[in-house]
Amino acid sequence: MSIPASFIQELLARVDLVDIVGRYVPLKKGGANLMGLCPFHEEKSPSFSVSPAKQFYHCFGCGKSGDAISFLMAHAGLDFVEAVQDLARQAGLQVPDDNGSPADKERAAAARQKQATLSEVLEKAAAAYRQHLHDTPHAIAYFKSRGVSGAIAERYGLGYAPDGWRSLASCFARYDDPLLAESGLVIVNAEDGGKRYDRFRNRVMFPIRNVKGECIGFGGRVLGQDKPKYLNTPETPVFHKGHELYGLFEARSAIHEQGYALVTEGYMDVVALAQRGFPNTVATLGTACTPEHVQKLLRFTASVVFSFDGDAAGRRAARKALDGALPHASDTRSIKFLFLPAEHDPDSFIRSHGPEAFARQVGDAVPLSRFLLETASEGCDLGSAESRAHMASNARPLWTALPDGVLKRQLLAELAQLTQLDARDLSDLWSPDHSRESQRPANPGHPPALGNGHPPRDASNGHGGYGGVAVQRQPAWRKSADWQSGNGNRRAAPWPPSQPRLPRTPNASRADHAARLLLAHMDLLQELTHDDHSTLCAQPAPHGALFAWLEAQFHERGPVAWARLRESLREHECEALALKVMTGAHAQTEGELQELWLELRDLLNRMQIEDIKQQQKLLILQAAQDPTALDRYRALEQKRTALQNAAVSAASAA
Repeated sequence: MSIPASFIQELLARVDLVDIVGRYVPLKKGGANLMGLCPFHEEKSPSFSVSPAKQFYHCFGCGKSGDAISFLMAHAGLDFVEAVQDLARQAGLQVPDDNGSPADKERAAAARQKQATLSEVLEKAAAAYRQHLHDTPHAIAYFKSRGVSGAIAERYGLGYAPDGWRSLASCFARYDDPLLAESGLVIVNAEDGGKRYDRFRNRVMFPIRNVKGECIGFGGRVLGQDKPKYLNTPETPVFHKGHELYGLFEARSAIHEQGYALVTEGYMDVVALAQRGFPNTVATLGTACTPEHVQKLLRFTASVVFSFDGDAAGRRAARKALDGALPHASDTRSIKFLFLPAEHDPDSFIRSHGPEAFARQVGDAVPLSRFLLETASEGCDLGSAESRAHMASNARPLWTALPDGVLKRQLLAELAQLTQLDARDLSDLWSPDHSRESQRPANPGHPPALGNGHPPRDASNGHGGYGGVAVQRQPAWRKSADWQSGNGNRRAAPWPPSQPRLPRTPNASRADHAARLLLAHMDLLQELTHDDHSTLCAQPAPHGALFAWLEAQFHERGPVAWARLRESLREHECEALALKVMTGAHAQTEGELQELWLELRDLLNRMQIEDIKQQQKLLILQAAQDPTALDRYRALEQKRTALQNAAVSAASAA
């Protein structure tokens, strides 16, 4: 789906960010803006600011900022298209699609209508199940026996399906309505003349909600001896168990507050842990954890802890979760695995030992790196070359699934140590595109010379790397110009070892330049757009922190001269960076304010273009697993083209 940029701008102009944020965060007037407790990190004093004039939010504590779309993406876990569609529904707008044919658009509209209709049917059934629970003492007794309070039952919408074949007929005017079968509530027996009966009977009911809070299905636990013990809604147009997590809607705020998501295997685990102080818990829906599950969780947090039963089945589930987590285990994320004693699941453990003991178990969870090594080594005593080779064979697909980064390289070194190989050898074995002859010297003491007498370089990185691992090579110090010999012949000579090259003065980065302009002319801050603020605050440390601090100063004090800012920066973490960019001849920012604004505008456009390129690279990698990735790629491409055109126009005008 390709959404026109013009529609995005119209949509943002139609909605009110204060209303959007106010549904989740209590806001109070604080000067020109509204303030509240940040929904993205735990705090006691408000540092989350919403600007009605700019339709922009920013947290001075954690640095998160953006517009209504980015807020829904960050807080509700929606992707870009979902956030736009959600806002469009609230504004009474139809989302256009540049790439779709009229027939495609018609089918998409019909599918959206079908989803909305099915959700209405499921919501009606959920209300009926809740009422049945109030009227059924033995169902209430079951929940009480598991330690579930009325407040938790209400929060999760728990209910009860009576022990009858057609109990839903009492709440739907037409029991033969096709929507009841399509939503999974009713089973149609084609072999018995199309007879219909309720799928869920004599079961306590757990409604499954998507991240927007819409009921999309149910899980039911039997109260008698019927089988299966747990029963889920089948796959429907609105419910795909490989993509949904039970309790995620209820756990969103707690995940932000606690700083991590806790993943379990059962509905009762979620409810029991929420009852006892772990409301940041979710569960997979009777299926193995998938990459889609992990990806959805990582929209809310960078830290995930998987909790499994201590038995063999729990170990098998953990192994599948490892496979799902590996593609997303980047250097900035924490993924851990918690294994309880064999006789316990999370529900029974916390009831037997209490919340403090369970918290200690969470704190002692095994990092993904260690679990990967344990998984690869399972069944291998490493006392023989054959066992070490077996371990390497087990490890290769796990290691290969990791995204490139420091973690992957560190694990390569650890795996090499376990297999008693050099890391370069192991990397070479696992990288068939790099032949040993072209990258390894025949004589270890003397690298083979090419035609110019230089040692070979790894084409993958251009810096003497070897299969992704840094390799020390003898530097070939040479002067840039040949030295003149006495007889007039020119010959190459090595750079004298006693005279190392002087380090080059690094060029100022775009972030440095932008910081310099804004520190010298704070008035320019009021010209920035939502995207500009997001781009600046998202810069790597220490630049992002400096821009966030400067924005806070502007909100509190208005435009302030550099001399006064300098005093406020004393002993601040950003002081060194600010002094660096504001010192020396290069720090002069003289000129008309309009000229300086055009200079800053060009910098911001180029920074956003680079950010978009990086996002697009990630989206290309995600496209195989996330069908919406290409839609987001196209939307970013439109934005990038507009920014590039603006940069060209600015250059022409200059």
